Amino acid sequence: MRVLVVEDDPELSAVLESGLSEHGFQIARETTYAGGRSRAALGTFDVIVLDVMLPGGSGFDLCRALRGRNIGTPVLMLTARDTVDDRVRGLDSGADDYLTKPFAFRELVARLHALTRRPPTQLPEIARIADLEVDLRGHRVCRAGREIELTAKEFALLEFFLRHAGDVVDRAAITAHVWDENHDPFTNVLEVLVRRLRRKIDDGYDVKLIHTLRGAGYRLGT
Repeated sequence: MRVLVVEDDPELSAVLESGLSEHGFQIARETTYAGGRSRAALGTFDVIVLDVMLPGGSGFDLCRALRGRNIGTPVLMLTARDTVDDRVRGLDSGADDYLTKPFAFRELVARLHALTRRPPTQLPEIARIADLEVDLRGHRVCRAGREIELTAKEFALLEFFLRHAGDVVDRAAITAHVWDENHDPFTNVLEVLVRRLRRKIDDGYDVKLIHTLRGAGYRLGT
């Protein structure tokens, strides 16, 4: 499980990295609002641990900014303040859970596991990104009013991108959704499928929706 820790206290950040690594988590660390925002947008994480007090901005603002960019990665906020108003403010900003310092480490681990076990984001029957409209039930796709015909695999890939809109998704995650366990991950079939989908979705439009992030994966968004 990949965890982004955004915490400016070097001692606590080191403790979190060491302790979570011992429990099998893969950790990336940032210490500022700007660093956390950039890493959350460019990295592929299963959950984000976010401190409320950060250089350059608050954790509340950072969480709100991520949600505003359609980054749906679960967020657990850490804070030394335990008032009801602070907890409500954290949840209102888009956080999924809230933990007060000091905390028992095993509770943090349990909460992170619980967040990643939550079902994927439920999409509306008609999902929209910019001028792209996808009828998930009818398997119909339109962009700027023009209907686009997709194969079953292309539609499955587009649906996966929609469920993770704004997030960077890697090869392994896409392969697990679009193909079965017998798929050979070392072939270039995925790249071919993405190119086909991109031609149908993006060619001829000024605003591109499918983005490749070299070494990280793909992202659907403006």
